[in-house]
Amino acid sequence: MLKKLLILFTVTALVCTSTGCGAKPSDGDTSLEDIIAKGEMVLGCDDSFPPMGFRDQDGEIIGFDIDLARAVAEELGVELVVRPINWDTKEMELINGNIDLIWNGYTITSGRDAEVEFSKPYLNNEQVFVVRADSGIYTPADLAGVDVGCQIQSAAESAITGDGELFSSIDELRTYDTYQDALLDLRISDRVAAVAVDRILINYEMTQLPGEYRVLDEALSVEYYGIGMRQGSVALREAIDKALDDLQADGSTGEISGKWFGEDIVIRNVEKLTQDDLWELEG
Repeated sequence: MLKKLLILFTVTALVCTSTGCGAKPSDGDTSLEDIIAKGEMVLGCDDSFPPMGFRDQDGEIIGFDIDLARAVAEELGVELVVRPINWDTKEMELINGNIDLIWNGYTITSGRDAEVEFSKPYLNNEQVFVVRADSGIYTPADLAGVDVGCQIQSAAESAITGDGELFSSIDELRTYDTYQDALLDLRISDRVAAVAVDRILINYEMTQLPGEYRVLDEALSVEYYGIGMRQGSVALREAIDKALDDLQADGSTGEISGKWFGEDIVIRNVEKLTQDDLWELEG
């Protein structure tokens, strides 16, 4: 409680300094004040996306992003509430106020940037193609005439459909509610010959099922993960970015990353991406 009061006092002081005591910010942004006032921060996630957010054997949602978000919530003096959502409607859940954050391996794209307020990037990622270990597919060109799977409304789906030559060469792009469903089809059936997936996810899966998969050398796209908030939530975004910077400075992000990845892969040296940055990344 004391920490919450101190943070609320700090927020109030900052508002007074920038706008005059007792005045509201000129843009009416109360995003941080609202979070502090209700005492909780609701994170929306896909609960089947290891190692970022997934269910353990007891049904509890765990993962790298969950641990990192909990540390940020503690810095802000609020409780973290983890709410599993349909990844297909994640932006609508955010806009409708059902969640405060989309934070679960959420790729920053130009299309999403037009709908949400993104934090600075905190992880690098790639979209890659994974095949069975005994597959005869070795390059994206070998995908011509075969079925490829991906999660619906994912960065992988956008990357494939955005590459006209690649998209027209494959037979069918099959979309799945979760990557686990897509990878299961890849592993035990002939419905798909490859799955486009986040490298961070498939690297983790390959440690759990050694010898089952092989990742193609050529990446589909290079990207960054960010935290999504409602458009205009500048105060909340700045507070979360500062919390992450502070957590990196005191070694906390490195400890959390080491727990899940065996090394510190958190980045804080990339500024908030602009539309021009994203268009360049997306080619």
